[in-house]
Amino acid sequence: MIPIRDAISSKNRPVATYLIIGLNILVFSFQPSVGHGERQFFFLYGLIPAKFTVHAFSVWFPLTNKLFSLISYMFLHGGFWHILGNMWFLYIFGDNVEDYLGSLRFLAFYILCGICAALFQILLNPISRVPTIGASGAIAGVMGAYFILHPRAKILTLIPIIIIPLFFEIPAFIFLGFWFAMQFFNAAGNGAGESIAWWAHVGGFLAGMIMIKLSSKIPQTSAGTMLKTLTVKKKTPKLQVVHTRHTNDSADLFGEIEISSIEAFTGTKKIVNIPWGFYKKLYRVHIPAGVKPDTMLRLAGMGKNMPNDFKGDLYLKVKIRNAI
Repeated sequence: MIPIRDAISSKNRPVATYLIIGLNILVFSFQPSVGHGERQFFFLYGLIPAKFTVHAFSVWFPLTNKLFSLISYMFLHGGFWHILGNMWFLYIFGDNVEDYLGSLRFLAFYILCGICAALFQILLNPISRVPTIGASGAIAGVMGAYFILHPRAKILTLIPIIIIPLFFEIPAFIFLGFWFAMQFFNAAGNGAGESIAWWAHVGGFLAGMIMIKLSSKIPQTSAGTMLKTLTVKKKTPKLQVVHTRHTNDSADLFGEIEISSIEAFTGTKKIVNIPWGFYKKLYRVHIPAGVKPDTMLRLAGMGKNMPNDFKGDLYLKVKIRNAI
């Protein structure tokens, strides 16, 4: 299953998420410069459980290297598809978790999830001398937090059936629950003998769930509050999915469209995706300048198809998100 996007748009620009993605790409672009020494590079900066548990192996690494590797491993990747998959999952799920925590707290949360994932890998695969690299443990923590924050959010998911790509909107608790179950069963089955750090994924996911529950006890700093103010999005997404309501005796459909206060003042154009029956349609919607909250926009002929070729109308209620 490949997530394409989630249905929840963030209210702030995810600057911390973009920063993490940028750092990972920067480090990955540097890796080829080590040439044939890449294996030694991974041994030095990757996470190796035996560094902490096997004395004959541990003595070759100073304490500073061991502690640093708890962080450095999550910025290393083994190939293009490895980093692409990790960064895509972070892009999909990171913005909403950062929206909830704020950028500074999200950075700390991300690093702590990665450290917890590393410790879980060490605890359950203690004598391994295989370097663990990749951001997936920390990203699993982000996914665990998303699982708690937005369990019923819809994830547009690509599921290839043989060679036919099919798209489904799957609730987050099903998508992420299935993902976690796969990690756990792989780890419990034969994870210790594989190159994929399944236990790190499990540990990161659990750490993210726990820490997001405890995050309300950690107050937002003044710097974090200021950054949140500066990163407020001035516009809502151009493409919006509208889930409509209807009554049995009416051909009309009813839904909501979200815009920012600036868009309400200046006017804007959106594209709405209307799931209906076994097909989905895209409609262009013009929202006039000066529109008020709860204004009903009428899209003539875009409702249900009725007998005798009669078509109802689509009514969209305007919801205005405050923006600075």
